[in-house]
Amino acid sequence: MDVLIHLFVGLHIIGIAALLGGFLTQMKAMAQDAARFTPAMLHGALTMLVTGAVLVGLNQAQDYSVDNVKIGVKLAVLIVILGLVYVKRDDEKVEKPLFGLVGALTLVNVFIAVLWT
Repeated sequence: MDVLIHLFVGLHIIGIAALLGGFLTQMKAMAQDAARFTPAMLHGALTMLVTGAVLVGLNQAQDYSVDNVKIGVKLAVLIVILGLVYVKRDDEKVEKPLFGLVGALTLVNVFIAVLWT
């Protein structure tokens, strides 16, 4: 079961990489008011949602401790990210503050995962 958990942790990291990588690749376009949400960003956020839910289930099935408050906060942040990216996914360009908010929330989610003990 631990191998399965590690596999989903890897997939979860790939999801965050797609979301954050999509954001970082659009930084130059953001400076020119031409940034947009890429499909990789949407797919990365969805991958994080699915793999995160699976990870919680697998960890609880193994009787590992799960900090439900931490998971709830991370889920709330991810739902905001998903909502913003999903609604604006077809727009040719996204406003700087909205695009920056998605990047900031993505980093917040990473730091919650790493620093919240």
